[in-house]
Amino acid sequence: MQLRYLQTVLPPTKSLCKVTSLAWSPNNRRLAGVTTDRVVYLFDENGERRDKFSTKGSDPKAPKNYIVRSMAFSPDSTKLAVAQSDNIVYIYKLGVEWGDRKSICNKFLQTQSVTCLAWPAQRPNEVVFGLADGKVKVGQLQNNNPATLYNTESYCVTIATGPDGHSIISGHNDGSIYRFSFDDGTGVGPIQSKFAHHTCVPSTLAWGECIMAAGNDGKVIFYAQDGSMLQHFDYSKDPMTKEFTCATVNPTGESVLVGSFNRFYVFTFNLHRNMWEESCVKDVQNLYTVSSCHWKSDGSRVAIGNLTGAIDFYDACIRRHKYKGKFEFTYVSLSQVIVKRLSTGVRIVLSSLYGYEILKINIFLDNYLVAHTPETLLLGELETRKRSEVPWNGSGNEKFIHDNPAVCMIYNAGELSMIEYGKNEILGSVRTEHVSPHLVSVRLNEGGPAGEENKKVAYLIDLQTVRVLDLVTGIDLLSVQHDIKIDWLEINPRATKLLFRDKRRQLHLVDIATAERTTLLNYCSYVQWVPGADVVGAQNRGSLCVWYNIDLPDRVT
Repeated sequence: MQLRYLQTVLPPTKSLCKVTSLAWSPNNRRLAGVTTDRVVYLFDENGERRDKFSTKGSDPKAPKNYIVRSMAFSPDSTKLAVAQSDNIVYIYKLGVEWGDRKSICNKFLQTQSVTCLAWPAQRPNEVVFGLADGKVKVGQLQNNNPATLYNTESYCVTIATGPDGHSIISGHNDGSIYRFSFDDGTGVGPIQSKFAHHTCVPSTLAWGECIMAAGNDGKVIFYAQDGSMLQHFDYSKDPMTKEFTCATVNPTGESVLVGSFNRFYVFTFNLHRNMWEESCVKDVQNLYTVSSCHWKSDGSRVAIGNLTGAIDFYDACIRRHKYKGKFEFTYVSLSQVIVKRLSTGVRIVLSSLYGYEILKINIFLDNYLVAHTPETLLLGELETRKRSEVPWNGSGNEKFIHDNPAVCMIYNAGELSMIEYGKNEILGSVRTEHVSPHLVSVRLNEGGPAGEENKKVAYLIDLQTVRVLDLVTGIDLLSVQHDIKIDWLEINPRATKLLFRDKRRQLHLVDIATAERTTLLNYCSYVQWVPGADVVGAQNRGSLCVWYNIDLPDRVT
């Protein structure tokens, strides 16, 4: 992992003005930063300051002597949770676009000072915060009521969220670390337990591939999921290393940045050796104490705040290269790559859900992405930014077909597999030797009753037999045997009619539900369904024929 300084988005002051919290939004469009002046600054992804607002105290009549302890964006990036030392958590509604009106939509007033806060990625209506009396609570946005998750009776120092989006860990003043898991819908109720006992006060926690804890004893310790010590890095005898103050983990969980005085460390998980390694130590003179840091949700940048109020951007990547002069690949980890179209700046993040290393990326028709990992296949579509990952053990001789913008078809050893963009499973597979775009037709929810899945494919078993398959149920709906070789076929948008043409240029219409067949036209040289409509246009010799109502094939214009 390489870190390269990019820019300073908030300049330092001439006195102490600690950056107390930084938070990137999950959609990568906003960075929120706050210092001891209690003003929240909002920056865009390029580092330009676009907005700011002053926070509000819990008591309007009391003097403003509180500080903002922590901030976190909601999973949909429209809300910002702000934890304050004056016993309150505010939820600010920021909206989607810059310039949207800001308002306070929730507030959770407590009897103790709020010390830390986190927002689990899969809990859009639940924000978790810790208190000075050791309680860890959840603020429920729907009813505006807080509830106690557990009580440790020891000052809650920090909270971090788990990669599954349903779990949190908390560090406490007595060195204990607790783990809590919400009900994730599997039937197992909420689970809370003591996870580990750290060697000092765990002032900073991060949860990625493993759980990392560090504090003022100069040791960085990685814990396994069962709470046992997995690895540790001891810097206690290094005179240049001071206490560790903050940490952040990259989106894939493979890299952890830990801040200290005038320097920060980056630890990377080696997938091949199955162990953590110190990959980078960045010394920055006059940086002073790194008081806050946060990794951008796409993994490309890290925001770092210090004791003097400065906020810096660092570029984070393993390597970067260009593809055919049109695209740029930025490997932010072994399992995550940002693909950027150089002409427009459009980006898509390819990331393995299973943490597999991305070995190779190809781009077809300047829009469709195909990436290989040892066990899976990653697919992406640049315009819609839809991504898919499916288990795949191919031969390496696969043929990728991108004639349909909604589905990628993969032909390998006589089998045609279809994967819908945005779905992490194979939609269906059929056996065929004929994969020309004129001999395979796929329709995915382009028409039909609202709310019903309507996914069908028509293909050739042999050159004289057409089969229509329901991709939702896996049931064969229609099989048409013809006495002449077929050279073209297509289903209508509602997937209720099949058109096909044979070598004698005869055009035939088949109702998929009833199997009723009608010959529409002789000497047909061109035919097509009108996009988005059940209208057929065809040409024979010198005539252009149009069927506006295909249910009445005799009525031709």
